[in-house]
Amino acid sequence: MSIDIGGRKLTPTGEQPPVAQSALSQVTPAPGTGRLRAAARAVRRGYHPYAFIAPSTLLLIAFGIVPIALALFVSFTDLDLKGLGDHSQVRFVGLENYTRLFDDPLFHRSVLNTVIFVGLGVPGVLVVSLTVALLLNTATTRLFRWLRALFFLPSITNIVAIAVVWGYLYQTDYGLLNQLLSVLHIDAVPWLDDPETSRFSLALMAIWRGSGLNVMIFLAALQAIPTEYYEAAALDGAGRWHRLRYITLPMLRFAIFFVVVTTLIAWLQFFEEPFVLTNGGPLDATTSVSLFIYKTGFNHFEYGYASAGSFVLFLIIIVVTAIQFRSRRAELDA
Repeated sequence: MSIDIGGRKLTPTGEQPPVAQSALSQVTPAPGTGRLRAAARAVRRGYHPYAFIAPSTLLLIAFGIVPIALALFVSFTDLDLKGLGDHSQVRFVGLENYTRLFDDPLFHRSVLNTVIFVGLGVPGVLVVSLTVALLLNTATTRLFRWLRALFFLPSITNIVAIAVVWGYLYQTDYGLLNQLLSVLHIDAVPWLDDPETSRFSLALMAIWRGSGLNVMIFLAALQAIPTEYYEAAALDGAGRWHRLRYITLPMLRFAIFFVVVTTLIAWLQFFEEPFVLTNGGPLDATTSVSLFIYKTGFNHFEYGYASAGSFVLFLIIIVVTAIQFRSRRAELDA
C-alpha cells in the first residue's frame, strides 16, 4: 500500500513497492545455494582445530614416526660405520639381526638387568612419591612451599651434576655413606664395585631423582579430594588408616594409574644413571637394554643390530602399556 502526496509515492516501513519487490525476486538465490554456502563456512571453520595441532603433529611425524620407521628399516640391514658413505656395502639381511639378538648373552643380561631395575624402581617411586605427597599435604602453607620446591628440585637438576654428587657418596674408600657406616663399626660397602649392590645403588639414586615430579602429581590429586568426605568419615569415627584406605587411595586411583604407566615406561628405558656412573659395569651388572643399544650403535657402530634392539624395546614398551590399559579398562567395566 502506498500514499500519493504531491506526485510522490510513499511506502510504509517494511513494505517494498511493487517494482522493488520484482527486483528482489529476480536476485533470489537458486534452491540449495544457501545450504552450499553454509557448508562452505562450516568447512572453513573446521580447518581451525587442524591449524592449531599442525605444529605438534609435524613434530611428532618428524621426530617420532619417521625415526621409528627408519629404525625398523635399518634393523633389516647390516648398516655399520663403513656402510654410511657407500650404500653399495649395505645389505638387506632380513631377520638376521633379530636372531642374533635373541642369541646374544649380553642382550639377555641387559633384559634381566632392566627387569630388576623395573622391579626396584617402579614400586620404590610409587611408595616414596605417594608417602611424601601425603606428608606435604598436611604441612603448613609456608613450609609446604619450601618442601615442595625441595622435593621437586632433583627432577630438574642436571644428571651429570647429580651423578658427581652421588659418585662421591658411593665411593668405597672415602665416600660419605661408608664414612657413616664406619662410625657404626660396619665394614665399607662396595656400592658401585659389586655386581649385586651396584643395581640397588643405581636404583636408589634414580628413585630419589625421579620421585619429585610424581610428588607434584599426587599433591594435585590430593588437593582435589573434597574435604567433606573426610569430615563425614571423622563423624562416623573413622581413623586415619581407614580414611587413607577407603577415601584417599580410591580417590587417587587415576593418578596412581598415570604414575605407574609413565614410571614403568621410563624405567624400561633406564639409561642415564648406569651410563654416567658405571657405564654398565661391573661385569655388565648394570647394563640396561637402552645402554646395550647405545653401546652397540655408538661404540661398535653396528647400526643395524642396534636398530633391531631398539625396535624390540619399543615393542616391549607397547605391549606392557597395552596390558596396563587393558587391565585398567577391565577394572572399570567390572
